[in-house]
Amino acid sequence: MKRLLLIPLVLILATAIHAAEVDTVVVYSNSMQKKINCVVIRPDAAKEPGDKKWPTVYLLHGYSGNYNNWIRKVPALKAYADEWQLIIVCPDGDYSSWYFDSPVDASMKYETYIAKEVPAYIEEHYPAIRQANGRAISGLSMGGHGALFLAFRHPDIFGACGSMSGGVNLYPFRNKFDIAKRLGDTIRNRKNWDEYSVMNVIEKKRPADSLAVIIDCGTDDFFYADNKALHQKMMKLKIPHDYIERGGTHNWDYWGNAVSYQLLFFHRFFNKNVSP
Repeated sequence: MKRLLLIPLVLILATAIHAAEVDTVVVYSNSMQKKINCVVIRPDAAKEPGDKKWPTVYLLHGYSGNYNNWIRKVPALKAYADEWQLIIVCPDGDYSSWYFDSPVDASMKYETYIAKEVPAYIEEHYPAIRQANGRAISGLSMGGHGALFLAFRHPDIFGACGSMSGGVNLYPFRNKFDIAKRLGDTIRNRKNWDEYSVMNVIEKKRPADSLAVIIDCGTDDFFYADNKALHQKMMKLKIPHDYIERGGTHNWDYWGNAVSYQLLFFHRFFNKNVSP
């Protein structure tokens, strides 16, 4: 009996020795003049010495969340990093930044921070690929909007993007989620609401562009109608994308499941587009 008990113990120890590593780092933002925490999950293989570079997926949190939401709520990310051979980065987007450089609040420059400052830090301190085809970005809710917004506006930075339960159309939620604090009122600043909403940002996307896109939303989610409308608009504009809808609502049960599909999508994108 004792001999049999040793087998699972050895397996546990082996798993502990060979497992993705989770770091909490501080990324200084020159644009906002402050230090901001960030979680970095790197696959076990990335700890080995050598010149190999790894693709990176940036995962954005939702409204009222923070940088450690993803790793606390979905600890399986460590296994996914190893399985798909990815560096996963979970930056902080403040309580309600919506990942904009706010046109009405100069202290909120989260577009610059996430699209430029965080990748620059990651690629200086980790063995990460420095080209767009080695970077992907996704997120949930506010972060889903942020990921699409940033990728469509910065295709030179991100080669692939995704959204889970994203708030992809801002105007219907003009009295919620602090969006008005970031864009101003809808009368004097109506132009901001049009220009900063993913529903309109995609119109500047050329069908021939190579950005890989995946959108996922539950049919019981309060953002579902807008996600379906975004999908239909993208088909009309002939913007290639994967679209998933299934039973589910706006919660971590849904996102914990959805992220595995998104990471597989990005893994396949990297395998196709990143040279060995």
